[in-house]
Amino acid sequence: MPTYVLGISAFYHDSAAALLADGKIIAAAQEERFTRQKHDSEFPQHAAKYCLLEAGITASQLDYVGFYDKPGAKFDRLITTVAAQAPHSLAVYLRSVPMWLRRKLHVPREIRRFLEGYKGPVLFSDHHESHAASAFFPSPFEEAAILTIDGAGEWSTTTLGHGKGSRIELLREIRFPHSLGLLYSAFTSYTGFRVNSGEYKVMGLAPYGQPKFAKLITDHLIDIQEDGSFWMDMQYFDYCAGFSMTSAKFHDLFGGPPRQPESPLTQREMDVAASVQAVCEEVMLRCARHAHKLTGSKNLVMAGGVALNCVGNGKIIREGPFENIWVQPASGDAGGALGVAQLIWHHVLDKPHTVVRNGSNDSQSGSYLGPRFRTEDICKQLDAVGARYHVFENEDQLLDRVASLIVDEKVIGWVQDRMEFGPRALGARSILGDARSQKMQQVMNLKIKFRESFRPFAPSILREDCTDYFDLPQQVPSPYMLLVAPVQSIQKDPTGAEKMQGLYGIDRLHVRRSTIPAVTHVDYSARVQTVEASANGRYYRLLKRFKERTGCPLLINTSFNIRGEPIVCTPDDAYRCFMGTDMDVLVLEDCLLLKEEQTGSKVDVDAYKASFQLD
Repeated sequence: MPTYVLGISAFYHDSAAALLADGKIIAAAQEERFTRQKHDSEFPQHAAKYCLLEAGITASQLDYVGFYDKPGAKFDRLITTVAAQAPHSLAVYLRSVPMWLRRKLHVPREIRRFLEGYKGPVLFSDHHESHAASAFFPSPFEEAAILTIDGAGEWSTTTLGHGKGSRIELLREIRFPHSLGLLYSAFTSYTGFRVNSGEYKVMGLAPYGQPKFAKLITDHLIDIQEDGSFWMDMQYFDYCAGFSMTSAKFHDLFGGPPRQPESPLTQREMDVAASVQAVCEEVMLRCARHAHKLTGSKNLVMAGGVALNCVGNGKIIREGPFENIWVQPASGDAGGALGVAQLIWHHVLDKPHTVVRNGSNDSQSGSYLGPRFRTEDICKQLDAVGARYHVFENEDQLLDRVASLIVDEKVIGWVQDRMEFGPRALGARSILGDARSQKMQQVMNLKIKFRESFRPFAPSILREDCTDYFDLPQQVPSPYMLLVAPVQSIQKDPTGAEKMQGLYGIDRLHVRRSTIPAVTHVDYSARVQTVEASANGRYYRLLKRFKERTGCPLLINTSFNIRGEPIVCTPDDAYRCFMGTDMDVLVLEDCLLLKEEQTGSKVDVDAYKASFQLD
C-alpha cells in the first residue's frame, strides 16, 4: 500500500490541495476551479475530494496531512503588528481577530471536519519553506539555489536557500513589513487594480510607460542593498494598520490619489507601472546574484507570488549568473499545498529525492494535474444542453480541421486532458488564435476575454523552433509560461520602431511590430511557453500541424475564461464560456462545436456574464 500525503493551503487566497503517493505527484488543483469563485480562499474541500478520487482512495487511507504554514506564528505577526500600530490599527484588530479565533487558529479541527474519516497527524511547515520545497523537489535539478519572494508568510517575505538531495535549507531572510510583494501590491492598488489579482496587469501595463518614478521609489520608499536585501519606509504605506495599501504621504509623493478602478488609464499610470516593475526587477536580480554567491550553484529554482513576475524571471536568466532556472508553475499560495506534502515526504519521512525527468523535464508532468473528462461523458453533457457538435474518431482529421479554422482567424476554445495546476493555461484549458493576425489581440481582449485592450497575449511555440523567434537560451525551456524573452531581430517589422516614434501609451499598440504581432508586446517581448511532444501531447501535435500548414510554429495561448472568472474546469464550464463570448469554435476532447450551429442552446448568456465580478 503506498504512503499517501495530502498537502493543504487555505484561508488566505488561492486555496488548493495536492496529493503524493510514495512521493509521486498524483493530483493537485485550486479550489476556485470547482467553486467558480476566483481566488477562493475557503478550505479546499472540492480540490481535496478530487485528489482522493484521482487516487481512488478515501480520507481514511491518508497517512499524513500537511498545512502549508504555521497559523500560530502568523497570528503572532498580526497581534504584534496591530499592537505596535495602536490605536490606528483598532479596526484591523476588530475585524481580523474574531476570524482567527473562530477558524484560522483551528486548522486541525477544520481538516478533520472536511476530511471525514481521517485519523492521522496534521503537520505544519513554515510558509516560505513550503514555497522552497515546491520549487526544488519537482525541479529537474539534484542541487539548486532557492529564491522565494512573496507578500508575507509568517514573518518572512523573502528567503534565499539551497536544495541538495532530499534536503532544503533556508539561509537568509527578509522579514515583514519589508516586502517586495507588498511594495508591488501597493502600486497595484495605487494604479487602480485589485490587490492579489491585478499585479500581472501592472506588469503588462509597464511597457507602455517609462520608469520616470523609479528614482523616487528608491530615494523614498525602498532602500536596496547590493545583496538584494532592502528596507522600506513604512510612513508611505498603510497595510500594517489599515485597510488600504498606501498612505496619504505616498499619494503626496506621487502627486495625487490612487486611480479609481475602471476609470481611464493615463500615461501617468503607465509610467508608475514601468517604475515599480523596474525596481522589482532590480531587487529580484540582486537577490538571485546573492543566492548564487551563497550557494555556488549553476541552477536556480523560484517560488512565491513574485516568482510569477515573468519579466523579472527573464531578466534573471539573461543577466544573472545561473545557467539554468526552473520556476514553480503554481508559485503562489496554491503551490504551498504541494510544497508541504513534499516536505513531509522528504524531511519528516526522510525519503530520498530522485530527479524524475518525464516529458516536461521535471516531476510536475507539465503541471497537468487536474481533472480530465472522457469524450462519451462530454457528449452526454452536450446533448443535455441542446448543443450541436461533431465527433472526430480520427485525431489527424480533428487537428486538420482546427488548424484550418485557426488559419481562417477563428478563435478556438481548447479543452484537452488534465486541467493545469497554477494560474497559467498551458494547452489543456486554453483559448487559441493565430499570432500572425494584426487584429487578434484586440479581438480576443475585448470580445472574448472582456478585459483591458492593453493586456498582452502569450505564445505557445514548438520548443525546437523557439530560438528562431525568441532570444531565450537553447538549454532553458519555458514550459510553464514563466519567462519573458525578447523577440528575435529577424522577426521584427523593420518599420515598427520608426512608426512608434512619437507615440505614447495605448497608441503604440496599433503599430505592427513583428511577424507575430498578436503576441509581441510593445517593448518587443513575449511571455513564452515552449511545447514538447513528450510533455504536451495533442497540443504539441496541433502546433506541429499548424506549422505544416503555415510555416509558423506558434499560436496565441490565453487562459480559457472571461474576466473575473477562474479558468474553466469542466466541459460545462467551457460550454457556458463559449456561448457567453464571441468565441468561434469549441473543442472538447474529440468533440468540435461551431458557434454558428448553436441555435438551440439552453445557456442563459446574460446570467453567465453577470455571475462574474470584474477583477
